[in-house]
Amino acid sequence: MPTSMRVMELVRFGDADTAFATRELPRPTPGPGQVLVRVEATSVNPLDLQTRRGDYRDQVALPAVIGNDVSGVVVETGPGAGDFQTGDEVWYLAPIFAGQGTYAEFHVVDQALVARKPAALSHVEAAGLALVGVTVWEALVERAGTRVGERVLVHGGAGGVGSVAVQLAGALGAEVVTTARAKDHEFVTGLGADVAIDFSTGDYVPQVRELGGVDVVLDTVGRDTLARSPEVLADRGRVVSIVDIPEPQNLLAAWGVNATYHFLFASPGRAKLEALGRLVDRGKLRPVVGAVVPLADIAQAHTLLEGGSVEGRSRPRGKIVVAVHQ
Repeated sequence: MPTSMRVMELVRFGDADTAFATRELPRPTPGPGQVLVRVEATSVNPLDLQTRRGDYRDQVALPAVIGNDVSGVVVETGPGAGDFQTGDEVWYLAPIFAGQGTYAEFHVVDQALVARKPAALSHVEAAGLALVGVTVWEALVERAGTRVGERVLVHGGAGGVGSVAVQLAGALGAEVVTTARAKDHEFVTGLGADVAIDFSTGDYVPQVRELGGVDVVLDTVGRDTLARSPEVLADRGRVVSIVDIPEPQNLLAAWGVNATYHFLFASPGRAKLEALGRLVDRGKLRPVVGAVVPLADIAQAHTLLEGGSVEGRSRPRGKIVVAVHQ
């Protein structure tokens, strides 16, 4: 096994095309209760863009290896790490802002955060589901407590998080309403959305109210979503926002409908991955992979996710996955 590994290191905050450099670093060694994973694939998330731009510069010391999704193969186990063996295919969400990230050929992680990869998923697919899947599970199950027969509004159903949220809400037995551009309506209804609303050509609020309102709002887009959610919520409705740097908004209207707000920053955990894996096995959940790029082209992946164009390609639906050892 090699004693070094290739990584894409964040060397400066700013634009994607100048932020990263290829580096050779020592291959990490697993400690007690840890496993060393050969990273087959990782992915790019909005959190990565914010980190690269410097939004979290107080928590990220340069140079740094960022990234949080992993699907790969266990190649070494540390003392007491008996849950896995060499050769096991695994997937996980790495701790955020804690230790080396996943834009690397190898990654060390506590075995308690790791789950066996669903056999139905390729490494590329699993890497595209880890962070968004855990986020959506926490949002709709652990925070909102979504119940059968409720109505859920997912903002941005064609995005990486939204495409998983539409599927999970449907799997929970909810009626699913989502906002998406008209060109994406066939896509989101194919994922299981019952109603798709074009947010770009009119106000979504009157259209949702005509349906009778919703019990849960999942905010993946920011802007004025928090302030306007009470206009579409049923009494004792719940709002979950994953927008970690929201604009200041007046939430006084939330008192009128007894609304509960949750602000979510996803946390790793094996149980959540196993729950997602069971839904995958039942055919209820599938990651949407819009593009796959090699590790050396991580800057291009960032540009695509930001909405830029790379070699004629524009931002795809779903996730942008980074193939590391493929």
